[in-house]
Amino acid sequence: MLKFVTDEDMPRSTSKCLEKEGYEAKDIRDYGLSGANDDRIFQFAQRCKSVLITGDTGFGNILEFPLGTHYGIVIAHFPNEMSTAEVNHHLVERIKELTANIVKGNLIIVEPGKVRIRKK
Repeated sequence: MLKFVTDEDMPRSTSKCLEKEGYEAKDIRDYGLSGANDDRIFQFAQRCKSVLITGDTGFGNILEFPLGTHYGIVIAHFPNEMSTAEVNHHLVERIKELTANIVKGNLIIVEPGKVRIRKK
């Protein structure tokens, strides 16, 4: 089963929605990491052996976060006009389609109605 760490730019409810689906999910705000730099957040996700879910496109920099060196990064790319409920719904539905083998070491970009995968 996939485990997740959600970044602070995701809705506070995202981790709870993932937990309702049976996933283990941690929100960095619950671990004193609000305002932490990307490297600290990334390292926390790695220590937790978890996939990082973020809206921060900086995590898509494969030179800084090389493919194959992490448990997976999911970048949620949704319009600002979408409600929190819609974002969570689309994100959870796309995540349910993914397996650990698809995610581990890869960069996943989730957008309304589609998923792009940059493989190691």
